[in-house]
Amino acid sequence: MRDTYGNEKWDEKGIRQLVSFQRHLIQGLANHNVFNDCFTFADLGCSSGKNTLLVANNIIDIVHEVCQENDHKVPQFQVCLNDLFGNDFNTIFKVLPEFYAKLKNDKGESFGPCFVSAVPGSFYSRLFPNQSLHLVHSANSNNWLSQVPQGLESNGSHICMERASPPNVYQAYRNQFHTDFTKFLQMRSKEVVRGGGMILTFLTRGEADPTIDDCWAPLELVAQSLVDLSKEVYVVLFHVQI
Repeated sequence: MRDTYGNEKWDEKGIRQLVSFQRHLIQGLANHNVFNDCFTFADLGCSSGKNTLLVANNIIDIVHEVCQENDHKVPQFQVCLNDLFGNDFNTIFKVLPEFYAKLKNDKGESFGPCFVSAVPGSFYSRLFPNQSLHLVHSANSNNWLSQVPQGLESNGSHICMERASPPNVYQAYRNQFHTDFTKFLQMRSKEVVRGGGMILTFLTRGEADPTIDDCWAPLELVAQSLVDLSKEVYVVLFHVQI
């Protein structure tokens, strides 16, 4: 079971590549007066790595710039960091003083205030009150399913979908993703304000047909290693029992 949806190795370069999309969306929110005194956004699958607060920092920077360019009052900020209950939120909290100080130093003492909070739980369930979020951000997290799909008995020793998996395994993963992502969108539709937005990024394959893509090679190596390891453990246990 995973402790976090997020990817701690989601590097700074990948986060920076989203800035143009974030700016385009936030500009639209400002033009339509979607937010006023407080801008509330959620980072779903935030993890607890060194880049966790970089997304929040980028969004705050963009909102601040857009408001100044349009002669609007800069709002207060509510940053909601979400991940599973096992995520190490304490690591994030320890760097908050530095994060707050940097905001003040970069934007002046009159900036803010900014409030950062943790909202642990599965994003396949309700996390926030109705109509409370202006922006939802999630990077490379929706590929994690809520549970192992049903009907994988025919998948043999494979640990996931692989090129050698039978067709029903592909369908089982497809059905589970459809169920999960539909639930995700239903939950967010209740939580995002009218006119608000979402930015979701996904890991994708180079080919639509999963049976011909080479993305399975690393996972197949992991699967074979686990099978080999299980055989070694069995032999060790057998000798211990004798």
